[in-house]
Formats: sequence, structure tokens, C-alpha cells
Amino acid sequence: MANSAQARKRARQANTHRAHNASLRSTLRTAVKRVQKAILAGDQAAAKNIYQESVSVIDRIADKDVIHKNKAARHKSRLSAQIKALAG
Repeated sequence: MANSAQARKRARQANTHRAHNASLRSTLRTAVKRVQKAILAGDQAAAKNIYQESVSVIDRIADKDVIHKNKAARHKSRLSAQIKALAG
């Protein structure tokens, strides 16, 4: 247990930040799942529109260092490739 006032405050802040980051990660996962659902439906136009919205979410969360920028790029790349594969 934290003994000093500074350590107690840092423990409180860590809990707050952890909860906030968990919320952002949940938003990220939801955005990715929305695109995957559109891809499974086979509608390329709808998938492209949802993908554009999701890219914004993914980039915003990566900018906040909740996930690494390379992980964000990997998500975007894989989703984009799946959307392009719908046409072929």
C-alpha cells in the first residue's frame, strides 16, 4: 500500500487513467468490429464508409498512446486489404 501522500495520489491517478484507457480500447475494438461486420456482409461501399470512420478512431487512440502506432497501422492495413478483396 502507498505510504506517502504523493504515492497515494499517484495510485488514484493510475486507477483513473487505467479506466479511461480501457474505455478507449473498447471504442477501438468496437470500431474494428463494425468494419469486419460490414466486410462479412459483403457490401464494399458500406464497408469503405465505415472504414473511413474507423480510421479516425484508430488514429486518435494511437495518438493518445493507448495503442502503439504500428498496431494502429496494422489494423488499418488488414482492414483495407479485406475491403479491397471484396471487389475481386
